[in-house]
Amino acid sequence: MAEYFNIFSQVQVQGPPETGMVENVDLGERTKGIGFSQLAGYLGNAQLGPVYLGAWGLLSLFSGLMWFFMVGISFWVQAGFSPGVFVRDLFWMALEPPSPEYGLSIMVPFWEGGLYLISSFFLLISVIAWAVRSWVLADQLGMGKHVFWAFCSAIWLFLVLGLIRPVLMGSWSEAVPYGIFPHLDWTNLFSLTYGNLFYNPFHALSIAFLYGSTLLFAMHGATILAVSRFGGDRELEQIYDRGTASERAALFWRWTMGFNATMEGIHRWAWWFAVLCTLTGGIGILLTGTVVDNWFIWAQEHGYGAEQNYIPALTSDDFVPYLPPQE
Repeated sequence: MAEYFNIFSQVQVQGPPETGMVENVDLGERTKGIGFSQLAGYLGNAQLGPVYLGAWGLLSLFSGLMWFFMVGISFWVQAGFSPGVFVRDLFWMALEPPSPEYGLSIMVPFWEGGLYLISSFFLLISVIAWAVRSWVLADQLGMGKHVFWAFCSAIWLFLVLGLIRPVLMGSWSEAVPYGIFPHLDWTNLFSLTYGNLFYNPFHALSIAFLYGSTLLFAMHGATILAVSRFGGDRELEQIYDRGTASERAALFWRWTMGFNATMEGIHRWAWWFAVLCTLTGGIGILLTGTVVDNWFIWAQEHGYGAEQNYIPALTSDDFVPYLPPQE
């Protein structure tokens, strides 16, 4: 109990560094780089480190930095090597994919999309290496591979956007540009080009799981904080020996939600909702342009949408009630 504190603590108590599992482990390697942060202590555990990267982690970090460096160089060139212009236009700059005329060729001029392809290769290596790292570390600790599979769901969406769908469409130009506002502009144009992505049922599922994940995460976090005064934050103890914190939390969920989310079950709910968000989103993106050219027309043909696109009424006189299609 002396080492426990939460976000509401007024005093931060620092005990010996926690080094984790001790079976057949050289603890000397784990004590390197361990520190404590007063600022971090206000948000969670004040201990920083140790961090273990390993070969896969180093490969991922190196490749990710190479991608970041290449995108930054592109922005720096676009700014004319001017720090002021770089800062001013940073949110609008983009590293664009090759134009449609190059198709799926990898022999693209450096400043006409070649740099994009090279940087994308390093980003792909970085993401895949980090996923492999999560598998290897979980295996070494005897853990389940839940983190790995959850990360794979996000990688699936990443691959659909930047690799699988462009290959099926026959052009790298279908890939997403690297940039902040240009990325958002691409998303908007993508929806308009293919008849309003809101009529894509897999997009709808993805948004439902996104909102559901947010709701479950917020409710779970709030519930545990609410019963932390009874030891609810020590969830492992509450799982194998239900105490008053677990009982109060379960009763609260039954009262408010109508079902009992256990200390273990709520994490399964959250895991599935988060995984299905990117999984269904990737399916929706993959079908767009390859199978369905216009989602609004598809929705009309399958009884999923109105006969015409919704036009907001500016006045009460402009309002036209929706009438379902006649058989």
